[in-house]
Amino acid sequence: MIKNKPFIALFASSVLLLGACGSSTEDESDSSEEKEVLEMATSAEFAPFESRNPEGDIVGFDIDLANHIADELGYELEITDMKFDGLIGALQNDRVDMVIAGMSATDSRKENVDFSTEYNHSGEMFVTTKDSELASLGSLEGKIVGVQLGTIQEEGAKSIIAEEGINFELKALDDSGALIQEILSGRIDAAYMDKQVALGYIEAQDLGAFDDPTTASPGMAVAFPKGSELVDDVNGVLAEMEESGELDELKEQWLTEEE
Repeated sequence: MIKNKPFIALFASSVLLLGACGSSTEDESDSSEEKEVLEMATSAEFAPFESRNPEGDIVGFDIDLANHIADELGYELEITDMKFDGLIGALQNDRVDMVIAGMSATDSRKENVDFSTEYNHSGEMFVTTKDSELASLGSLEGKIVGVQLGTIQEEGAKSIIAEEGINFELKALDDSGALIQEILSGRIDAAYMDKQVALGYIEAQDLGAFDDPTTASPGMAVAFPKGSELVDDVNGVLAEMEESGELDELKEQWLTEEE
């Protein structure tokens, strides 16, 4: 729901001077202009894509991407932080114009929202303690595996159980940080996570991990309400960033340093 935001111009003294001189400038004497605001939702629990820095600001790859998109399209960006499993609903209820939150463009999500072209693909990993003996899908039999609620990893874990025939207990939590705490406390045996996010936690907490060898998941994309006119505009910006190398520069800044 792109909206107009009043911008109060600080021209009062100039207008008074022009009036005293008897000048008539209708366009310049208008004391206010309207600037369109692009409302975006994210879930700031997904470093390095979006998280809060020590000052409380939301930063990350997706945030820089969103700011670039807004600048290129001439909008002022406003960001709302919410739980990941509430993002699709926010789009469906027209509470925001778009979502950039490391969200994968799955077929099930496409039934409810529209997506841009994909801007990144990470893959998935199973994160464990450093001394864990878990090193393959088969070793997860009978174990407890944590996932973030509402993510593609939750869907993927269910698919592994059904399609690979590996019987592990699934535990869904609100955010990735909670998953790591569950591993460290021994309440789960592994966490199934986006690979790029997992690498950051592995380095910070000295954890172990192994790659998911199953079919690759869809890439990340910007999500919009169904029928949004922004899709083509954002796709144009993404194409320009791809061609100019700006997208690769963002990935080098935020993603490759975690590998």
